[in-house]
Amino acid sequence: MEELEPLPEAAVRALVECGAPPRLVAHGRLVHDVAVRLLDWLGRHHPALEVDTEAVRFGAAVHDIGKTVHPEELSAPGHRHEPAGERLLLDRGTPPRLARFCATHRDWAQADREPEDLLVSLADKVWKGARKEDLELRVVRWIAHEEGRPAWEVFAGLDDALRALAEGADERLAHQAAHPVTRK
Repeated sequence: MEELEPLPEAAVRALVECGAPPRLVAHGRLVHDVAVRLLDWLGRHHPALEVDTEAVRFGAAVHDIGKTVHPEELSAPGHRHEPAGERLLLDRGTPPRLARFCATHRDWAQADREPEDLLVSLADKVWKGARKEDLELRVVRWIAHEEGRPAWEVFAGLDDALRALAEGADERLAHQAAHPVTRK
């Protein structure tokens, strides 16, 4: 597996302070790495877009930190970790603009979602090879609107980028699975 992008220091600190188990840290690193690659693609192909890259990187790294409160959701479906993660970060002094990703990463369909929320959600899907058409179309519409370009043109480029990002999913899934769910 390629070397993963280093996590932001604030994200590492939050994960350590909350006692994140190895699998959760591995997941955050993998989603973060995909988010960084997505941000790089946006920067190269859509340089005029205004994106809070610091927020996206932090959000991608810690979006599931609430699973330290609900560890059963590390190996089974559940959504209790989402509000719990936001509360956990807020209680530790994380600014709301960064803590919000815990609560917004699953529910991208809400009208008030910012582009950064959509990008964290997208990275959280694509890291494992999942494609969500409604999410991708929201990102396409955002880019097309901001740049005054036809949506089909934006879609073609984003689709190619996401296909390339999704190609490493099997290796990423295996990497995450190699990490224990509990701390030693």
